Amino acid sequence: MRTKRSKSFCNKKQIPKHEKSCLPVIGWREWIGLPDLGIKNIKVKVDTGARSSSLHAFNQRVFEQEGVKWVRFQVHPVQRKSDKTVEVEAEIVEFRSVRSSSGRSTIRPVIVTNVVLLGITWPIELTLASRDEMGFRMLLGREAFRGRFLVNAGKSFYNGKPKRKRNISAKRKRKRNKEEKK
Repeated sequence: MRTKRSKSFCNKKQIPKHEKSCLPVIGWREWIGLPDLGIKNIKVKVDTGARSSSLHAFNQRVFEQEGVKWVRFQVHPVQRKSDKTVEVEAEIVEFRSVRSSSGRSTIRPVIVTNVVLLGITWPIELTLASRDEMGFRMLLGREAFRGRFLVNAGKSFYNGKPKRKRNISAKRKRKRNKEEKK
């Protein structure tokens, strides 16, 4: 993954004396990893207005294993594409009532998983919801990054963008078109 160097917020006049370090800055959109779920890269909306984080999950099936509730679900990690599917199993921490931006409340399973952003790994709670109609497959809510990062709402991708796999035939077509124009 190509990465820009993340700036840190470090205005000594505004940081209390008991604070020993500066917080790295992230943008309103970032690429993160969910290694426990087998997702190397997923684009998220960093949403300071949402308390909890939410992942688009479909074909959810709750089951019990040794007296503990688990959920099996599938994820399309690439925005606006459904050709890649990741199947996941995770232990359910609880079921929680979550109010959507439209004001509708639903009961959602909550799981805990590790997230990787700017080379930092930490556990977050994720609610599982159908986000098919939404622009992002995942929202990173403020509880996930509180005390870890500052958000620059005017910038994106401080963590860089993953390298895209280029279609070899598309490369050949571009090369052929360039040669034809000569």
